[in-house]
Amino acid sequence: MDTTTARSITRSDAVGLWLFMAAGAIIAVWGIMAAVLRIIEIAPNRDVSVAAEFAGTPADAPIGPGGSSVEVALDQAVLTVPALPGASWAALIAQQVIAATTIGVVVVCLLMLCWAVMRNQVFSGRNTALVAVAGITGTIGFAAVPFFGNMAANGAFTRLSDGDFDNVVMSVDLMPLFFLAFVAAMAATVFTVGDRLRRDTEGLV
Repeated sequence: MDTTTARSITRSDAVGLWLFMAAGAIIAVWGIMAAVLRIIEIAPNRDVSVAAEFAGTPADAPIGPGGSSVEVALDQAVLTVPALPGASWAALIAQQVIAATTIGVVVVCLLMLCWAVMRNQVFSGRNTALVAVAGITGTIGFAAVPFFGNMAANGAFTRLSDGDFDNVVMSVDLMPLFFLAFVAAMAATVFTVGDRLRRDTEGLV
């Protein structure tokens, strides 16, 4: 007896899963298309816009009375560079490829998981593998995307300042990264234990 097929999902469960799958497909298409369009924009390596992090760099902003300049601490800005150095250009392309790949892999894994649940198959080795792959891919992608973005930004700083402006800032937020890794590990553990309990229960029947 397969305990995972002992009870069918309800109609409301099925509707929720279908909505989740539709939303996932839209997210995947949107994310991949955004990455492709960004690559098309970057590919000629002319007048490239790059998001950059600053370490509280002072700058003037027209926010005073009558539009007068007020000094502010700059944390983020978009730099437009005539052309990026080769390594920075490649890093920016890699950032988009990794972002698209991460979104695609995670969404496909979750869609396959939802499809299995709709067929009343919750705990299984296959579903455990899907959860693990989604979690690992998401965690690596979450760290890699800003890392390559920082590489591109540093190249933009070098090109604009001829190397005179030192602003190497690595902007990977570790707390969300640790939280994501924890959630992924917890989900994989739950599915692993659930699959083992299912097999143990089948052995008793």
